[in-house]
Amino acid sequence: MTEQIHELFIDLVLDAPREKLYRCWTQPELLKQWFAPKPWTITQVQQDLRPGGGATVVMRSPEGQDFPNPGVFLEIVPNEKIVFTDAFTAGWKPAGPFFVAETTFQDAGNGKTRYRAVARHWTEEAKQQHEKMGFHEGWTQCARQLEALAKTI
Repeated sequence: MTEQIHELFIDLVLDAPREKLYRCWTQPELLKQWFAPKPWTITQVQQDLRPGGGATVVMRSPEGQDFPNPGVFLEIVPNEKIVFTDAFTAGWKPAGPFFVAETTFQDAGNGKTRYRAVARHWTEEAKQQHEKMGFHEGWTQCARQLEALAKTI
């Protein structure tokens, strides 16, 4: 697949079954271990895993500054897909939209998973900002951290 307008993505084959990858996405104590590119960390995770359910992930910089990331889930298909956005928070309260993220998990055989994470932005400026923040490097690093964790559970 090619990038669409205002879209960034990573598309990898991870050496872990999709059920374990999905579990690492949906269990807060596991999500804390991989969701930020090291040396960043996750200090707090709240998830209501259903369409319309709120989520907040707090990232901490190496300097100790916290960055809360509230949002809402749009679609949850166990072991297949997670879609969320920062355009809303719990209760469908509008927020400053940056992107919609869609993560898919497809069986790639031999215990491996085709892992695709897409960020769709409202504007070209937002896409460029996310790219300059290190989207490809950061999201790939997180995917590899996810893969390593999934191998241990």
